[in-house]
Amino acid sequence: MRAKTLTTRVGAGLSTTPGAANAAVEASRDAASAIGGAHVDLAFLFLSPHHLEEAVVAAHKVSEELSPRHLLGCVSQGVLAGTREVEAAPAVAVWAASLPAGTVDVFHATTSDADDEVEVTGIPDVRASDLVALLVDPFTFPTAPFLSALNSEQPGVPVVGGIATGGGQPGAQALILGDEVFDEGAVGVALSGVSVRAAVSQGCSPIGEDAVITGAEDNVVFELAGRPAFERLRTEIMNLSPARQRLAAQGILAGLVIDENRSEYRRGDYLMRALLGADEESGALAIGERVRVGQTLRFHVRDAVSADEDLDEVLAETLDGATAAGALLFTCNGRGSNMFERPDHDATAVSHALGLPAVAGMFCGGEIGTVGGKAFVHGYTATAAFFLRP
Repeated sequence: MRAKTLTTRVGAGLSTTPGAANAAVEASRDAASAIGGAHVDLAFLFLSPHHLEEAVVAAHKVSEELSPRHLLGCVSQGVLAGTREVEAAPAVAVWAASLPAGTVDVFHATTSDADDEVEVTGIPDVRASDLVALLVDPFTFPTAPFLSALNSEQPGVPVVGGIATGGGQPGAQALILGDEVFDEGAVGVALSGVSVRAAVSQGCSPIGEDAVITGAEDNVVFELAGRPAFERLRTEIMNLSPARQRLAAQGILAGLVIDENRSEYRRGDYLMRALLGADEESGALAIGERVRVGQTLRFHVRDAVSADEDLDEVLAETLDGATAAGALLFTCNGRGSNMFERPDHDATAVSHALGLPAVAGMFCGGEIGTVGGKAFVHGYTATAAFFLRP
C-alpha cells in the first residue's frame, strides 16, 4: 500500500466588494478554491480600516466559509493578496493553508506591570518552532523589547509579522483570534512540523566599505576603524558618483552586521537602522540602534531600484530552487505606491517567485523579520514566510 503524501496547500483571496461580510465570503471562497477543498488548518484574515467596525462579522464569515482549525488576523492600513495590493480602498484578504504534517499553536499575548517592568504574558514556548508569525497592536505591545527578550530566552526561531496601523491612533487597529476581536496586545501562531523559509528584504544598497566600530556608547558611534565616524561618512560620500551622491542626500542608513561569523558580508547580513544625527565637531553619529565596539558597520542608501533588486535577490536566495505552496507577506506602508512607480510591486514579485498567486498579507507600520539569527522590527522592509511543498 502506498503511503499518503502529507502535502502543504495554500490559497489566497482578495475582495474589494462593499461590506466586510460579503467581501470576507468572496475572499474566503477564492482561497478555498485554490486549495481544492482540503481542510484548513490555519487561516489569516486581513482587513482594511474601512472594515474596523465589522471585524467580528468578517471573522465569523471566514469561519463559516473555511471552518479553519485556527484563525488569526488584524485590521491594518492596507492589504494584499495574489498580485494585488490595496493601500487606500476598502478590501479584505484571506489566506488559508492546509498543513497536515504541522502543529499549530495560536496565542494572544498581553502585557502587565510587574515590579516597575512590563511583563508579556500568553506567549507559548516556541523554541522548537519552525516559524512564529506575529500581528501587533502598536500602542499596547512593546514589540522591540519583546523581540529582544525572545532572542535571548528562546533564540534561533524565525519570526515574521507586522505592526498593524489602522488609523494611527489607539483603537484604530483590531486583532483577531478565532471569532474574538481584541484591541490590545498581539496575536500570533507558532508552527512546528512545517517546512518553511523566512525572508527579509531591507531594500538597500551599500556605499563605501565595511568598518569596525572602534568607539561607541549606547546608540552613538564615535569612531570607525580608528577615524571619527562623521569623517569616515563624509569621505565615503565624496567618493561616490554624482548620481549616488544625490541618492545619499535623501538619507543614509547604517547597516550593522548581526552575525560576525562570516568571511564576508552580503546584503542579508546587515540590520538597517536610520542615521539620526551627526556632530561634526566631535565626529559622532547617532543611529537608531544600540551598538558596541567591535561590531561591523557599513553605510547604505535606499531607493526604488535598490529595493527592487534586493527583493528579487532575497526571493531567489530564499527559495533556492525549492517549490513553495504559498507565502505570507508583510510590507511597509512606506513601500507600495510611496516607493515604486508601478503598482502591486511586492505582491507581484512574491507571486512570480512562487509561480502562483498563493500569497496574502498586509501593509505595516513596522515589519518583523529575522536577520543574522535574531528577530527585529524593521522599516521600509518586506518580510515573508514561504511554506514549502514536501
